[in-house]
Amino acid sequence: MLKLILAALLVVVVAGMGWVRLAPHDAARWHLDPRRVARPASPNFFLLRMGDGDAPAPLFDMTPADLAERVHNVATAQGAKLLAGRVADGHMTYLSRSRLMGYPDYTTVLIEPAGDGAMMTAFARARFGYSDMGVNRARLEGWIAALTD
Repeated sequence: MLKLILAALLVVVVAGMGWVRLAPHDAARWHLDPRRVARPASPNFFLLRMGDGDAPAPLFDMTPADLAERVHNVATAQGAKLLAGRVADGHMTYLSRSRLMGYPDYTTVLIEPAGDGAMMTAFARARFGYSDMGVNRARLEGWIAALTD
C-alpha cells in the first residue's frame, strides 16, 4: 500500500513539473504596460517605475532605440526569450525560466524618452507560486548592472 501511495505521489509531482514546463504562454495576458499595472497582492514580483515602484525607473544616457537594443541583448544573453512586443517599439516582454525547476517568469520592459536620454520602466513577476525568493528583483538589478557597464 505504501508503494502505491508513493507511486501516485511521484506521478502527481512529475505531472506538476510537466505542466510548469509545458503550460502555454498567453502573450496578451503577460505583455502589459508597466506604468499602469496594478501591484499584485503576492510578493513574487519586482516593479521599476516612478512613484509607487519597488525602485524608481532608471535613467540612461543613450537614445531609447539604443537602450531597447541593449536591454534585448542583455536579456537574451542571460537566457530570456522574447515572448511579446518588438525591440523597435521599446515595449518587450521576456520569458525567463528558473534553472532547476524551469518555473516561468515574465519581465516586461518599456523604454521611453527622458530628457536627452531614456528611461526603463519594468515589471518582473513569477507565473506560479506565492513568493519568488527575490529572483525577479535580482534579474532586473542584473540587467541594469549589465546596461551600465
